[in-house]
Amino acid sequence: MSLTAEKMTNTIAAIATAHGVSSLSIIRVSGDEAYSIAQKITKKSEISAREAILTSLYDRSDDLIDQAIVIYFAAPRSFTAEDIVEFQCHGGAIVADALLQVIVSYGARLAEPGEFSKRAFINGKIDLTKAEATAKLIEAKSLSAAKILAKQMKGELKEFVDISRDKLLKSLAYSEVMIDYAEEDIPDDIMQSLVGQLDELSSELKNIVNASHRRRGLIEGFRVAIIGKPNVGKSSLLNALLSYDRAIVSDIAGTTRDTIEEQVRIGSHIIRLVDTAGIRDAQDTIEKIGIARSMRSLEDADIVIALFDGSREFDREDSQILALLNDLEEKHIIVAINKSDLDTLFDKRKLGNYSAIDVSAKRGFELLTRKLSSLLDGIGEGEELMLISARQIEAVEEAKTHIDEAKTPLIRGELEFFSYYLQEALKAISSISQPYNSEEILDKMFGEFCLGK
Repeated sequence: MSLTAEKMTNTIAAIATAHGVSSLSIIRVSGDEAYSIAQKITKKSEISAREAILTSLYDRSDDLIDQAIVIYFAAPRSFTAEDIVEFQCHGGAIVADALLQVIVSYGARLAEPGEFSKRAFINGKIDLTKAEATAKLIEAKSLSAAKILAKQMKGELKEFVDISRDKLLKSLAYSEVMIDYAEEDIPDDIMQSLVGQLDELSSELKNIVNASHRRRGLIEGFRVAIIGKPNVGKSSLLNALLSYDRAIVSDIAGTTRDTIEEQVRIGSHIIRLVDTAGIRDAQDTIEKIGIARSMRSLEDADIVIALFDGSREFDREDSQILALLNDLEEKHIIVAINKSDLDTLFDKRKLGNYSAIDVSAKRGFELLTRKLSSLLDGIGEGEELMLISARQIEAVEEAKTHIDEAKTPLIRGELEFFSYYLQEALKAISSISQPYNSEEILDKMFGEFCLGK
């Protein structure tokens, strides 16, 4: 028996809820010995399947550990397709850890990260698209992301993969038939049909990758960078959005010398807010380093909030900020004029095509917050399919590359090469839901899951 097969026959256990003070902790046990272990801990001769029972739990010395809910899921009607028992005991570290130790003492071993989901995959209960969606749903940073992931858990991405595979298989079938008649030329209508089908599929794959890059913040959390010249009110905005004084605010230019990152909820989205050092031609070495980091944060940001000082005239430093905005590609930009409670000297016409909103630290940034929330909701809208991991994006990009490569030998009548590229495209697209191989891919992917999942 291989090491992997032996591991799969072991009974595993893990705490499936986050550590900390809570009303409940759930301990999950899966494997051939799960039922017998539950019998020993509950002192019951029989436990009915799919029935929640309130019962006492005992350790090996027959001392009472807790009174808890126990649910038994008989194979194969369980998440892993194995016998599963869930213990819903009282929360906190002490009770849950004590119960887990007893379970291990009866022959179970501690589960590795993602091992429950890995068993579900190997036993045919889920495919990789559903497994990844389950893992990402736990970490979702927006309601829009939760909806997208729920669709994937119902098989939306798998359906797309299956349809793409069918299109490639149909083209490959034409090729294999024509290879048998190598002495004859490919009819023009079949040639045009094949090229058209491949072009259409390549375009679909490109659109999905582009949409996934644009909307990746729905899953990971959008990065929002606040930029502007020194002393324009960036730190005041950060503190207002966080509802506490995270950044030092002063009238001294260059107070913020490094980027400050904090997580904050805006509407139904959890974003990563980045306060940057004021951008100007600095002489101080440390300030220069902070400005360099500000520029890198700008490159990584999904959304940029550009602040200008309404109480001062448009100057060379403002022009420098405007030039940065004009150089940004595929980023969402919000322009705001701060200190609107003071006498206005700033000429908005200098901003060109940018439409600015007036804000003030004294009167609040509510208008800016609503603008940001509306922008985030707009990014989340849309029914297009979305790839939720770098692995999925890489697989689709590889499939598209091979599809594009296949067209040249097709046009030349080199059908063996055409078939080779189609087969490589099939492998790439299929790996999204069911990789050809390999334990290494599975261990790497499922190893990123949390314990108990």
